[in-house]
Amino acid sequence: MKRLAIITTHPIQYNAPLFKLLNERGKLKLKVFYTWGETVLKKKFDPGFGQTVQWDIPLLNGYEYCFVGNIAPDPGSHHFKGIDNPNLINGIKNWGADSLLVFGWSFKSHLKTIRYFKGKIPVFFRGDSTLLQQLSFTKKIIRNLFLKWIYSHIDYALYVGTYNKQYFQKMGLKENQLLFAPHAVDNARFLNEAQEHKEEIKNLRFSLGIETVETVFLYAGKLDENKNVQLLADVFKNLDDMNSHLIIAGNGVLEVQLKKSYNCKNIHFLPFQNQSLMPTLLGSADVVVLPSKLETWGLIINEAMACGKPVLVSTGCAAAKDLVIPGLNGYIFKSDDKGSLKRHLQKLLSRKSDLAGMGNKSQEIIQNWNYTTTCEIIEKKLS
Repeated sequence: MKRLAIITTHPIQYNAPLFKLLNERGKLKLKVFYTWGETVLKKKFDPGFGQTVQWDIPLLNGYEYCFVGNIAPDPGSHHFKGIDNPNLINGIKNWGADSLLVFGWSFKSHLKTIRYFKGKIPVFFRGDSTLLQQLSFTKKIIRNLFLKWIYSHIDYALYVGTYNKQYFQKMGLKENQLLFAPHAVDNARFLNEAQEHKEEIKNLRFSLGIETVETVFLYAGKLDENKNVQLLADVFKNLDDMNSHLIIAGNGVLEVQLKKSYNCKNIHFLPFQNQSLMPTLLGSADVVVLPSKLETWGLIINEAMACGKPVLVSTGCAAAKDLVIPGLNGYIFKSDDKGSLKRHLQKLLSRKSDLAGMGNKSQEIIQNWNYTTTCEIIEKKLS
């Protein structure tokens, strides 16, 4: 059986189901090497949320893994030198890896490992960068030259969507090196739990004073400048529709300012909701909105669609290109444009009777964005 070594910094809720499924399918022997080190298991302060966060669903069940010693003075995934593992390459060799899958190159040990194994065993790479970020001409030239050198050391890139594929093509990778491995969430968990938690969903809406017939827009995530929640709150407030509500669920640097500026009857603030609570939160909404200025994807959209919700997404979110069919399961508005956001919110309010059907279309679309596709493409290349 082929042996696949997976290199990533730390356990996250979006990767754990993939690793578990790859192992359960039994076509590859895999081991995940977590490079942050065992200290990553401790509760960590997340500056984006402004609080300590620890995911409340299992992230280490169902597959083989190890935590690699990290000697970085300031360990973490927030800078290049934060991941420094002197024993990583030997650990992979001693385990007998036939192939390598690396999540992210912008860490000292990850880049070193990619370069070492190039030409020795197949090197797969997973990253979700896009070309959506605007850079000056000079910076763009320098960046592209450097990135082309980086990607010359990999054999295959697992691209997560259209914009990500275009990015890899721009960086010099050929069509036969590009493998579609969609950005995914545990669709079954979100769907099943949203259906099972109907009483909790009803209670949540009731606790906020929201009637059954009223329309709920939801934003869930960090409260910072890039997420552009202020734009959403400002536009929603000026709609002056007393039969609709906006729920803002999350914490972050703009939390106090937002609560002060938008202290009104139809805008409700909830704290950060951990993974086990997300199906209930998403189930309480009629439409989920992601107004970010820039997102390399936007997995909250996957989660919302898995729960059967229409979505309203900015053009700055890469997920919009692949997941939103305007008028069918939601809409796409121009990033950071109040007028565009207002028009699309009004469109959705004018289609109240269609929202459930749009949510059903979301559920149909998202079924094709799953972990099985990624497993199959990796297995096929290594067979």
